[in-house]
Amino acid sequence: MNQMIRNFSRLTKEEKTELITKLFTSDAPAACELLSKYNLQDPTVQSLHDGFAENTLANYYIPYSVAPNVMVNGRFYCVPMAIEESSVVAAASKSASFWAQRGGFKASVEKAVKKGQIHLYYKGDKKIIFAFFEKVKDNLLRACEPITKKMTERGGGITSLALVDKTDVEKDYFQIDLSADTMDSMGANFINSTLECLAQEFKRLFEEEKIAGELQIIMCILSNYTPECVAHVEVSAPVDDMADGDMSGSVFCEKFVKAVRIAHLCTERAVTHNKGIMNGVDAVVIATGNDFRAVEACAHAYAGREGRYSSLSTAEVKDGVFRFWMDVPLAIGTVGGLTRLHPLAGLSMDILGNPSAKELMMITASVGLAQNFGAVRSLVTSGIQRGHMKMHLNNILLSMGASTEQMEKANVFFKDKIVSHSAVEEFLKK
Repeated sequence: MNQMIRNFSRLTKEEKTELITKLFTSDAPAACELLSKYNLQDPTVQSLHDGFAENTLANYYIPYSVAPNVMVNGRFYCVPMAIEESSVVAAASKSASFWAQRGGFKASVEKAVKKGQIHLYYKGDKKIIFAFFEKVKDNLLRACEPITKKMTERGGGITSLALVDKTDVEKDYFQIDLSADTMDSMGANFINSTLECLAQEFKRLFEEEKIAGELQIIMCILSNYTPECVAHVEVSAPVDDMADGDMSGSVFCEKFVKAVRIAHLCTERAVTHNKGIMNGVDAVVIATGNDFRAVEACAHAYAGREGRYSSLSTAEVKDGVFRFWMDVPLAIGTVGGLTRLHPLAGLSMDILGNPSAKELMMITASVGLAQNFGAVRSLVTSGIQRGHMKMHLNNILLSMGASTEQMEKANVFFKDKIVSHSAVEEFLKK
């Protein structure tokens, strides 16, 4: 294939499938059969799925699991998690049960403010543009009332609007910075629509009043960096209550605190450490129909907010008490987007008791901290691979074409042995 495919989006789903499998697969009939297996039998639901993205051929499934016994602020939750990594749900569930017996997770959200900017260039006297902005600020807010009215009536809306001088990084560059409380919605469409309305009115007034200087609006866009939309979560227990097998509570806590400290000091370790947190966070975000890419990007930017990438979580021992906590930005919602449109996202909300956005933030952060605790706990005790590879044993067996009988025997054989690809391969040969 050495030419462009034209008008592809205009083809029917069947025509797209036939064309792609014919041009780009080694066995078109087999590829068509595989794609058909990953289309739902219910045409109504499949049509809904097809509408989520462009050029849909089938559905790409990942497991939809639950982590029970997640106690947050004294209430038990059964938390839906959508993730393909087998050890994640097991580790989160184990950690959740461990902490449920020690008071559970204590979580809070002080505020949930999202942001967006109008990016503009102004060639002229700074004093003039700032004076003009302050003069028309109320006019700008009134101009977007048709967009903000309903959000304001629900208790949210614009919380601040300011002109920001960015000429220290780029000549003539300014921002109109918007902060907003979008209540239970993620708020992307609300913020973007509001910004575009504000920009249009700002430019109109600038030209109408013949302000000195040259104004150029570059773009209007929300920011996925939300350092004022943060969930705090923590756990704590007496040091003596943290013993792990033959390891005393004091030794365990000492090693755990040092392990987390290393993630604060070492970028190479911090990336993997925070990835473990996001294993839990992303799984809940996906299961509830929220935007995990935005959450990921923001979390990692937040981890580097002090000029060096570092751990999102912190641990300490003080006055005989072990404490482990985290602050993580989570711009997620419970209304709008896929949160209600996707059937399983709607079910997730139902399983969670139809939480508010702030409650969902606290639940999600708790699962992230649970996952982080489980990972670090394994690292400082038995090592990460023993439990991790145990969970992967069946995947390895399936990839090697093992029969049901062989899988059963392998699970017995590897019960007290280290799992590896070579070890499983050798077992099957025997």
